[in-house]
Amino acid sequence: MKQTVISKKFFSSEQVAAARAVAAEAPIADIDNPPTEPSDWDNAIISHSYQELREKLADRQRMRGPQKAPKKEQVAIRFSPEVLAYFRATGKGWHTRMDAALKEWIAIRDSKSV
Repeated sequence: MKQTVISKKFFSSEQVAAARAVAAEAPIADIDNPPTEPSDWDNAIISHSYQELREKLADRQRMRGPQKAPKKEQVAIRFSPEVLAYFRATGKGWHTRMDAALKEWIAIRDSKSV
């Protein structure tokens, strides 16, 4: 059995006009998408081609964000080749593992002196 489709207007033209008038008077504030201010666009990159965009991005200097962990102090230190070879062989992150090994040595030494 074939069904027939009946077209029906959901809103009258008066209802649509009234809804538009209300929307024009008091726009709904969207918390997730607040309106922007002209100052928000001060650092915007405007380009008309991919190549131009790449050039403008290359001109900007990237900066590292604030450290989340406590800062470490950078020093120059010399280790024997055997020690460096051992830690480097453990793969990426060997600096952190070397730091942990030194902290463990300090803890053992402090516990023996007590």
